Amino acid sequence: MKIISTKNNLQVLHEDNHLIVVNKRVGDLVQGDKTGDKPLSEVVKEYLKEKYNKPGEVFLGIVHRLDRPTTGIVVFARTSKALTRMNELFSNRETKKTYWAVVKNKPEKPQAQLVHYLKRNEKNNTSKAHTKEVPDSKLASLDYTIIKELTNYFALEINLHTGRHHQIRAQLAAINCPIKGDLKYGFDRSNPDGGIHLHARKLVFVHPVSKEPLSITAPVPDDVIWKAI
Repeated sequence: MKIISTKNNLQVLHEDNHLIVVNKRVGDLVQGDKTGDKPLSEVVKEYLKEKYNKPGEVFLGIVHRLDRPTTGIVVFARTSKALTRMNELFSNRETKKTYWAVVKNKPEKPQAQLVHYLKRNEKNNTSKAHTKEVPDSKLASLDYTIIKELTNYFALEINLHTGRHHQIRAQLAAINCPIKGDLKYGFDRSNPDGGIHLHARKLVFVHPVSKEPLSITAPVPDDVIWKAI
């Protein structure tokens, strides 16, 4: 059964005067789109408005996004100062992002770096990973480690070096390791909740205002396979 985030069940991982970090559920849309569904950004605004009894409009800046079928850490800025500085941290790659993924096939090596050139197809909203540079492609790099062998699947820990459209999904598909439930990238059947087994597990960065180091970890979804990891 799929549970969408609301102001009453929001999973807040960190909150201060400048930032709020939440654990996104499957199906949560980070930012409004053509579906017209209420995005997570609006849910967080409602939560803040009620919690702090704020009159008028609540400021909330979207720092980054996660794909709709993905779960895990999403950071929002509560002040314009924090938004500007967080945008800089992300664009300068001064954050350490760790993901967990459950894949169908065992990668050739227990750990490796993957480097591809990703070309985005706007029509069907996918990215294709190429081994050599092609026109309009962008360099994509990550490293993975197998952290657990399950009965039918393999759990990987992934560190992103770049932040490209559908990067992890496309790069793992390119080595014949599609993510569980990811029909778009070659997995053979969907998950019951419509999500995929890709979770933004950990984010490490320096707080944009206090300058204190922050390390945030998101609990995995309540799911048999995730719990086995």
